Amino acid sequence: MACGKRTQAALGAFVCFEDEAGQHLTPPRGRTWGRRGQTPIVKVAGRSSGRVSIAGVIAVRPGARTRLIYRLRIHRGRKNDRRSLSERDYIGLIDAAHQQLRAPIILVWDRLNTHVSATMKQMIAERAWLTVVLLPAYAPDLNPVEGVWSHVKRSLANLAALTVDALETLIRNRLKRLQYRPVVLDGFVAETGLTFHLLPP
Repeated sequence: MACGKRTQAALGAFVCFEDEAGQHLTPPRGRTWGRRGQTPIVKVAGRSSGRVSIAGVIAVRPGARTRLIYRLRIHRGRKNDRRSLSERDYIGLIDAAHQQLRAPIILVWDRLNTHVSATMKQMIAERAWLTVVLLPAYAPDLNPVEGVWSHVKRSLANLAALTVDALETLIRNRLKRLQYRPVVLDGFVAETGLTFHLLPP
């Protein structure tokens, strides 16, 4: 990484953790109350080819409110449609985060092939305000966005959406609620054991 990027990143940058998840129409299973001897049954339409992909960023900076920024994409299972997020989806999310935060970004994410592809490396090099740090392999416990996915999926437990559009609305609703709960986001950060301090001028 260029020395200039290191210098700029140290001056008021947000540390942005990124991760992605996906959800099919078949809901996550969860515990619920029911009459003794009568197991509650949730009827679903069956495994559909439709899927919602989600990419999210938790932005942290000492002295600033912790932020959640996200992007959703629906996959309808059509022939030749991509079934995952592309480099342009990810860089679009990071560009949106930069516009909202109005500060340099230190991006922390895993070693997903889309994150380390030649196309992505070129896009990163074109953004002087962006510094990328790769997480160690198999280290989801260091990424607070994992807490977001766990929280959202718990809220969707046993909830059967009839269409992929309805599922997207439900997920968007859950994520929007979290955006207004920075204390919960701080809890996800605290679970990683990571701490952040202002650098001396």
